[in-house]
Amino acid sequence: MALKDITTRLTPLEIMQDAPVIPVIVLQDRTQAVAMARALVAGGIRMLEVTLRTPVALACIEAIAKEVPEAVVGAGTVRSAADAQAAALAGARFAVSPGYTQEVGKACHDLGLPLLPGVATGSEIMQAQEGGYTALKFFPALPAGGTAMLKAWHGPFNDVRFCPTGGITAGNAREFLALPNVACVGGSWLVPTDALASQDWARITRLASEAAGLPRG
Repeated sequence: MALKDITTRLTPLEIMQDAPVIPVIVLQDRTQAVAMARALVAGGIRMLEVTLRTPVALACIEAIAKEVPEAVVGAGTVRSAADAQAAALAGARFAVSPGYTQEVGKACHDLGLPLLPGVATGSEIMQAQEGGYTALKFFPALPAGGTAMLKAWHGPFNDVRFCPTGGITAGNAREFLALPNVACVGGSWLVPTDALASQDWARITRLASEAAGLPRG
């Protein structure tokens, strides 16, 4: 999918359809953010989920938003309206949450921040749909049932598209991507901790290129 002008607002489904994988990124050092983002973009991965799990996460989002305009940086682990607001102020273009609450859904809607809400049960899918969300993160994908659960959901929720995250690796991503209700997967393998530590940007670009080339059903 060719990415539209990123000065315009993207829909959650467009974010999920841009590439087969959205990298789940945990950064401990702000100085690594820009080079890492450029390495991912060079490999064909532009939707970048920087998780709000470290004290420097917002600063990393801000740096990527300002210095890597060809990337679309989002905030992961958004758990509250305050998280959503802070992410938007830092320059995040989308948000990803580990679960779904009306508070987070409304906050992102009011901010104009596309949200990929996390779900793990049928009831949670229905709650997210009531909030207007049909492009959802399936989390934690492997512990919550993996491909078998997604196949079971395809009947009653055939209007929903998922981004399975949690336990997804280069080894099993193809199994998920082959499913008709999976738009992409989320995974941390594109940005390994040791590659960050050694600033091995060429390795990250290679991993991104391999991920960008994965087939989808």
